[in-house]
Amino acid sequence: MSSAHAQHELTLRALVLGGILAVLLGAANAYLGLFAGMTVSACIPSAVISMGVLRLLGHAGIGENTMVMTQGSAGEALAAAAIFTLPALVLLGIWDEFPYLWVTAIVGIGGLLGVLLTIPLRRALIIEQDLKFPEGTAVAEVLRVGERAGQGLRTLVGAGLLGALTKFAETGLQLWAGTAQVAGFLGRGIVYFGTNLSPALLGIGYIVGLNIAALVFIGSLLSWAIAIPAYAIWFLPGDPVLAESAAGLGAADLAFLIWTQKIRYLGVGAMLVGGLWALVAIRHSLFSGVKSGLEQFRQSATRPPDPRERDLPMPWVLAGIVACVLPIHLLYHQIVGHHGIAAAMAVTMLVAGFLFSSVAAYMAGLVGSSNNPVSGVTMATMLVASLLLLVLLGDDNAQGPAAAIMIGAVVCCAASMGGDLLQDLKTGQLVGATPWKQQLALAAGVLVSVFVMAPVLNLLLQAYGIGTPTPGHPRPLVAPQATLMASVVEGVFHGGLPWGLVGTGAAIGVGIILVDEWLRRRGASFRAPVLAVAVGIYLPLEVDTPIFLGGLIAWAVQRRLRRADGGAGAGTLFAAGLITGEALVGILLAIPIVVTGSTELLAVPAGWRPGPLAGLAALALAGWLLRRAALRSRH
Repeated sequence: MSSAHAQHELTLRALVLGGILAVLLGAANAYLGLFAGMTVSACIPSAVISMGVLRLLGHAGIGENTMVMTQGSAGEALAAAAIFTLPALVLLGIWDEFPYLWVTAIVGIGGLLGVLLTIPLRRALIIEQDLKFPEGTAVAEVLRVGERAGQGLRTLVGAGLLGALTKFAETGLQLWAGTAQVAGFLGRGIVYFGTNLSPALLGIGYIVGLNIAALVFIGSLLSWAIAIPAYAIWFLPGDPVLAESAAGLGAADLAFLIWTQKIRYLGVGAMLVGGLWALVAIRHSLFSGVKSGLEQFRQSATRPPDPRERDLPMPWVLAGIVACVLPIHLLYHQIVGHHGIAAAMAVTMLVAGFLFSSVAAYMAGLVGSSNNPVSGVTMATMLVASLLLLVLLGDDNAQGPAAAIMIGAVVCCAASMGGDLLQDLKTGQLVGATPWKQQLALAAGVLVSVFVMAPVLNLLLQAYGIGTPTPGHPRPLVAPQATLMASVVEGVFHGGLPWGLVGTGAAIGVGIILVDEWLRRRGASFRAPVLAVAVGIYLPLEVDTPIFLGGLIAWAVQRRLRRADGGAGAGTLFAAGLITGEALVGILLAIPIVVTGSTELLAVPAGWRPGPLAGLAALALAGWLLRRAALRSRH
């Protein structure tokens, strides 16, 4: 084990660089999550950038790089939680924009709670149960091969430039549309296929691997190849409201209308089942881990641990939790205007926050942060909160949906940070970092990145639109999780939720769970986590297609090298660069769009635009270069 504890760790330059990366990677993941409905861990790019930059500034040990990585990853985790929940308030018309103080308070307090609530689990999950924590283990390998940081940084930057140029050509110059698609009618049915031309989505598929990418694609096929055509044939004629809206539409537009109004609710049911199953599946290990962690804190009062294994003191943790809960109570009171109901909301938030932060921490140890079922447990939280508030407030209370979403937002932030913290602490254990310093670094990352979250969300909202197509934003960022959460909350309070479709989706979820359990008992290498399929059901097929292609590239590379392209592999770094470069340019392009009010500011004349074939060629080039970079990791 490295002796990171003997070196400098929480230095000023580490904190400054970590804060910058938390802001940049958080902003990039906010765009990516609204665009694709998925985010990826920022740990690996943070580690590589840290090693490259600190090397230029002078000698840097593995301890400093670990702290930069820990702090930098906070922005990504917070961004994921924010975009999964807060846009629902805009979609419901409760907010016209993202108010700075509300967003900062909700996301910041939720993130800090996630850090504090999961500190007791470190020893139980990382040391005693010795869970795998795949991304944390991969990042430790990246940090250990620091002598190759220069080559890794060049790979990351080169791929970032490719992703940036592709995004600039599509959105800035508008040389091609963002999607290539074909659609037609087959009798009364619809045949549709499409692919987004985003290299970032290839990168997502490569990082999550073929297993998850294939399941996401299967979920999409359930919607677009089976459910949408079936609804068009058998149910659309008996749905006069939808049939009136569908009159005169082409095949592609009709497919999207049916998916938006009806079929995506299958994903709601599957998501709810998946979130509850995640809790049931790990209940014994979770209770054991919590009990062990609290026992360790009790013993530390009489037998101080080794300084290298020390967490933040328990009195500090408890004081921090109280300091977070009190302002949350006041915020909830501002919504509902009643201290008793606000207290019930705060208690619900605290219990759900601890429970689901623990679930996220445990699941991060099993499947990694990128595959964590945070959106599923948040959906379950919002449903429970909605039912509770329906009893307390009544169905005619206009503040009910906002209150439920606020509970879910804090819980989602806490769960997201809980999984991220344990992943980072696993890296720290492997390289010899000091736990309490990492916990402080992650809290610092929360406090830095939260202050830019509202401006970034408002920039994206004004430039691209979120969720619902409008004349000014005909192809908005889809924000699938927030859209579904808004639908569930609105349906509980005001009716209109298609419970039949939700129930059908839940039945699909149960079926997938049974298949996954069968695979587990057979010891199969391929698994079927229900939330991966649920994500595919409520994402457009055009988004899931390049993710699947990225997974195929990862599978082909693995077969060629006869091993996985691990966290230190050039393929993973190249994929991370594609994602980061495209997302950051997407945010930068939003600035002139918002300032001028025009999406055509940088566009070339229509006659100069080569069209979708050029976009397909750019996507193919990105895929070829991704495969080439991954195969070079053999050397």
